[in-house]
Amino acid sequence: MDRIPILRLGDALLVTIQVDMHDRLAMALEEDLTSRIVSDRARGVLIDISALEVVDSFIGRMLDNIAAVSRMLDADTVVVGMRPAVAITLVELGLSLTGVKTALNVDRGMAMITRRDSGRGDVDDRDEG
Repeated sequence: MDRIPILRLGDALLVTIQVDMHDRLAMALEEDLTSRIVSDRARGVLIDISALEVVDSFIGRMLDNIAAVSRMLDADTVVVGMRPAVAITLVELGLSLTGVKTALNVDRGMAMITRRDSGRGDVDDRDEG
């Protein structure tokens, strides 16, 4: 079965979706991401969808699920590279993508994750133990 590569980029994981998603691939991505968030102690997940020209309700639900799981594991999800037609389609489908932040590109998405970390007033316990 094919897998979508997950790259580490600082404190974040970068996923670039360049293929049509199907149920098994989406479930594998969600499982792989959750494992990597924990093992890499990632603070954020950047999902680059700039290669997608069309989205449907399945992709929208997948992004929503990934964001929910990531939040439970203390990582933000930022979707980058969304084309205007994709944004319009998601709105027309009634998908608000609760908990999913968006940015125009990877640089801006990383800045959002970095700002989240710098805005935290607590002690980082990820390096202990």
